[in-house]
Amino acid sequence: QVQLVESGGGLVQAGGSLRLSCAASGSDFSINVMGWYRQAPGKARELVATITSGGRINYADSVKGRFTISRANAKNTVYLQMNSLKPEDTAVYYCNLHKIVGSYEYWGQGTQVTVSS
Repeated sequence: QVQLVESGGGLVQAGGSLRLSCAASGSDFSINVMGWYRQAPGKARELVATITSGGRINYADSVKGRFTISRANAKNTVYLQMNSLKPEDTAVYYCNLHKIVGSYEYWGQGTQVTVSS
């Protein structure tokens, strides 16, 4: 029983920046991975970035050098700083939490990011 709430999406011009936040609540999380995924209309959901409770990070090649993921473990909160945004980044961005123990996975409801050209 975990609830994830995303915030920070919106409209931005190409080259601009947005910062997404996701706060998790409701359960004993133990060791986990939190991350961001995105899904554009007509396309499959894809990984953007993940970060473990120990600080290990990975990024999709398409966002390396532009996006930065971070987390505050005490609050089970994950952030995604998105710089140099491109129209191709337009998608619904979903927060994800994966518990290593028990193999539980939870998703937020998504926040829309729209990048205009």
